Amino acid sequence: MRHRQGKGRRKSTRPDKVIHVVFGPGGGRLDRLAGAVSVASEASVQTSREPITDLFTRSEIARLLRLTPTRLRTLDRAGVVSPSGRRRGRRAYTFADVIQLRTAQGLLERNVRLRDVTRAVTALRKSLPTVTRPLAELRIVSDGRSVVVHTQDGAFEPLTGQMVLDLQVRRLREDVVRVLRPSAGRDRARAAYELYLKASQLDEDPATMDAAEQLYRRAVELDPWLTIAYTNLGNIRFRRHDAEGAEALYRKALEIDPRQPEAQYNLGYLTLERGEAEEAIPLFLGALEADPKFADAYFNLAMAFEQAGQADKAQPYWRSYVELEPHGTWSEIARRHL
Repeated sequence: MRHRQGKGRRKSTRPDKVIHVVFGPGGGRLDRLAGAVSVASEASVQTSREPITDLFTRSEIARLLRLTPTRLRTLDRAGVVSPSGRRRGRRAYTFADVIQLRTAQGLLERNVRLRDVTRAVTALRKSLPTVTRPLAELRIVSDGRSVVVHTQDGAFEPLTGQMVLDLQVRRLREDVVRVLRPSAGRDRARAAYELYLKASQLDEDPATMDAAEQLYRRAVELDPWLTIAYTNLGNIRFRRHDAEGAEALYRKALEIDPRQPEAQYNLGYLTLERGEAEEAIPLFLGALEADPKFADAYFNLAMAFEQAGQADKAQPYWRSYVELEPHGTWSEIARRHL
């Protein structure tokens, strides 16, 4: 996609720019296989142990939440949170139990009395059976004394209070994957990348753009750290004249990978489009620092300097663009500025 004053929208598709990560915060990058990327199907992910339906031992929970076995036994005996499932004939914690334990932990860390913790967790427990998709539906907040559960249908407020502690259930799931189920995280990352590859073949044709958007969104549900999918989702929003939505997605990509050249460039392009040339300059510079062969970034960086009244600083970037792209209409435009 081109603009009368510049060149915009860069799609993130090149294998050398793909970042493979283990699903969840604190995970690591996955090594690419030589010659091709090995990807798993969504079906294989479904066969992996999924935290929402998995069961966890006391020792696993102690490692995940950094709660001592003694504290877990105390919470069990006090009736605050007890294992509600069974694994290999022994009592085990469900994912709903883990949500309750994390909530109790947050309250106890604020020196809340055990009696008040029990009341808050009991109120929370009443809401959990009504939630069928906890990752999508639940958001739990607390002020250290009370708990408020927000769902897609509204807020469940068993107790009252100012909300200052924000517990995202999705983050808890990611912690489970990172700490206790890393193999499931790798499977999800590979399956997400496969969805991304399918989407990248469909996202520039208006007839298949809806399908591409669905695939990208499924990819980031599987792997919320797949920055390239957020960038290309932003491109779809831009093509649909939703600059605000595009910007939010580019910024999301940069939260995960601040150096991603495509997201920096595309956000810079949007900023330049708004007439904010000085704000766009560092974004284009960041894209070039990450990818010195990024021709379009040189072009738009030169445009940004021109619009900012710094034509002298634009000159080397016009030259760099012509060196990388010696032929074509845009090269002729660049030469006219030299």
